Amino acid sequence: MNIDWNTIGPVLLSSIGQTIGMVLTTMLVGGFLGLVLGILLYTTRSGGLLGNRVVFTVLNVLVNIIRPIPFIIFITAIGPVTLAVVGTTLGTPAATFALIVAATFGISRIVEQNLVAIDPGVIEAARAMGASPLRIIVTLLVPEALGPLILGYTFVFVAVVDMTAVAGAVGGGGLGDFAITYGYQRFDWTVTAIAVLIIIVLVQAAQFLGNRLSRLALRR
Repeated sequence: MNIDWNTIGPVLLSSIGQTIGMVLTTMLVGGFLGLVLGILLYTTRSGGLLGNRVVFTVLNVLVNIIRPIPFIIFITAIGPVTLAVVGTTLGTPAATFALIVAATFGISRIVEQNLVAIDPGVIEAARAMGASPLRIIVTLLVPEALGPLILGYTFVFVAVVDMTAVAGAVGGGGLGDFAITYGYQRFDWTVTAIAVLIIIVLVQAAQFLGNRLSRLALRR
C-alpha cells in the first residue's frame, strides 16, 4: 500500500516528538519522585536510618495498591485527579501526568529493592563514625547502588515507552495513537509497522545506553 507521506510525515514526526516528550518528562519527574519515595521506604522500615513503622506502613500499602494496577485501567481510574491537576483528561499533558504517577510508584519499589541489597555493615560503620542520615543517603546509599539503579531505571524507561503506546489508545497522543489511527483503523499495516519499528529503535537505544552507564558505574 502506498503511503501519502505529505499527510503522514508531519503527523509521524509530531507523534515521535510527543512520545519522546512524554517518556523524558516521566523519567525526569517520576524518576526523582520515585527515588525519594524509594529511599523513604528503605530508611523508614524497622531498624532503618529513619525507622518509623507508621510512615513505612502507609507508604508500603500505598505502593502495593497503586503499582499492580494495569496502566490502561490506571489512566482512566485516575481521571478525576488528572482533571483537577491538568484541567483535562485528554491529550499528551494528561497522559504525561498519569505516566508520572504510575512511574513514581513503580520506580520507588525498584529503588527500595536495590538499597536493601547494600551491606548493612557499611551503613552501620558510617553511623558509628557520626555521619548524619542525610549524608549517609547522599554519599553512601545512592552511590553504592548506582549501577543496579541505572539498570532499574532502564527497565522502567522501556516500560514507560510501552505505557505511552497504551496512552495513545485513550487519546494520549504519541506513536500509539498514530499506529491506531493511521495504521490499525485504516488497515494500513505498513504505517503500523513503521510505528512499531520506531518504538523498537527507541527501546534498543535506551537499553544500550543504560547498559553502558551501568557498567561505568560498577567499574568506578
